[in-house]
Amino acid sequence: MADSSDLVGRLQTDRPHSARVWNYLLGGKDHYPADGEVGDAILRAFPEIAAIARLQRSFLVRAVRFLTREAGIRQFLDIGTGLPTANNTHEVAQGIAPQSKVVYVDNDPLVLAHADALLRSTPEGECVYLDADVRDPQKILAQAARTLDFDRPVGLILLGIMGQLPDDEQPERIVAELVDALPRGSYVALSDGTDTSEKLKTAIEAYNAQSANSYHLRSPEHIGSFLQGLRLIEPGLVRSADWRPDPGTADIAHEQGHAVGAVGLKE
Repeated sequence: MADSSDLVGRLQTDRPHSARVWNYLLGGKDHYPADGEVGDAILRAFPEIAAIARLQRSFLVRAVRFLTREAGIRQFLDIGTGLPTANNTHEVAQGIAPQSKVVYVDNDPLVLAHADALLRSTPEGECVYLDADVRDPQKILAQAARTLDFDRPVGLILLGIMGQLPDDEQPERIVAELVDALPRGSYVALSDGTDTSEKLKTAIEAYNAQSANSYHLRSPEHIGSFLQGLRLIEPGLVRSADWRPDPGTADIAHEQGHAVGAVGLKE
């Protein structure tokens, strides 16, 4: 964990950051005026983005619930977790299996400043936070190994994080490097925004022009390629809203479906 003086120096409150803008879109309170201004600009260009934010959080809950309850996973590595909201990974997993261990990874300074909210583990389990960048998977794996046993199956969570990387940073290679370190019987839950809407592409372009970081929409097929070599759990790669929806929630408007997700098993 970085010290408080370092965090203050890294906050850049005058520039929007993805975790804080996402928090704004989810109706949270952990953001600054610059984040709200960009969030409002995105909402004007693409009002459905707030629904997409909620759908992504719902996909996380369902994926972690599946991994804990049905797949028997008791260890999780959540990279690019963002600011804490309701139903964080450790809350869902430990609500089913209190002994679950969760390692969160992010490099946003405000997320780090709120790490105490993430570290309220059950007495039986464990919950830690790493200040690291997805571009350095070996650092993440080395530090996560202090908490997780990589001889036993792990649930790797990659929601919205590969979209933070442009193609020239080889996100496929980074995912492959992370997956290579996982033992057989591990799972990867991955979701990202797609380039299937011109309005969404325009909104993301506006965000990228003002933000300290950028987001990169991709085709569903490109996003699916990140899970190459894994056996996709039914229903495969689908709109995030359609991945094992809870009863009564399957009817999501088509315009809210510009994100896809899947869960893959390493056999």
